[in-house]
Amino acid sequence: MHLLRGAALLLLLCATACWAQEGCVCAKNKRVTNCVKTGGTCRCESIGSGVTVECDTLTSKCLLMKAEMTGSKTAGRREKPKEAFEDTDGLYDPECENNGMFKAKQCNGTSCWCVNTAGVRRTDKHDTDLKCNQLVRTTWIIIEMKHGERKAPLNTESLKKALMETITRRYMLDGRYIGDIVYEKPYITVDLKQNSSGKYPGDVDIADVAYYFEKDAKGDSIFHNDRLNISIDNEMLLFEKTVVYYVDEVAPEFSMKSLTPGVIAVIVVVVLAIVAGIVVLVCTRRRKGKYVKAEVKEMNEMHRGLNA
Repeated sequence: MHLLRGAALLLLLCATACWAQEGCVCAKNKRVTNCVKTGGTCRCESIGSGVTVECDTLTSKCLLMKAEMTGSKTAGRREKPKEAFEDTDGLYDPECENNGMFKAKQCNGTSCWCVNTAGVRRTDKHDTDLKCNQLVRTTWIIIEMKHGERKAPLNTESLKKALMETITRRYMLDGRYIGDIVYEKPYITVDLKQNSSGKYPGDVDIADVAYYFEKDAKGDSIFHNDRLNISIDNEMLLFEKTVVYYVDEVAPEFSMKSLTPGVIAVIVVVVLAIVAGIVVLVCTRRRKGKYVKAEVKEMNEMHRGLNA
């Protein structure tokens, strides 16, 4: 009898263990492996790093970038849109902390640089002796999108409502971190603002939200079989171009040599225009001065002629 009870108990424990660790699908991250459902929560290993992530929330941008680089057939960096000045490198293979955050110092061979919490380079590239004392926080992210042609005009209020619902529901961002949503046909601008002092424990980071959003808008969703679907007035909202800008709590440290040729050309043109304006102003004043002196001289000669 005792033997039968022991066997029954063993079977019950095995069944419980099997139920507690059944396979699962990570709905919010397709770049994972070895997924196991434990206690109702799906946990997986992030590809490339092996860090365990929970699938009921967003995965950090650093782990996502590392997974994408690991799964890429070609090494190196992808080209970025020219308008995205703040993100000067695009995709690279990052070094992540155990909690998924970017390490303040990133390197590629003998070249190193400092990044912000969004993983965007904020200094010139140096050798491996570079010191990055802290991971500077990105407090403001500006997402600028250009929508495609539509049959019906896009209603501003309907657009704002749809984007608010999408960001809070799909990307799980607290609405208080969503700033202005501005529409100037055909451009849509969304502001995400999040200071470290005002961020509650467990809140998703705006850098992760922006990365998920950018991937969705470009048709490369990170979600598992769940593409972005924003319908406004019964018509799908499609995006033609998306650019993300980053504003840190401490200004970046770029030198002139790191600026793109286009930016340098604009600076040169502006400087030349200012110099040309100063030259014209000085010449005009000099000519006016000579004219006044000549006029005074002629008037004095006339007075002397009359007195004679």
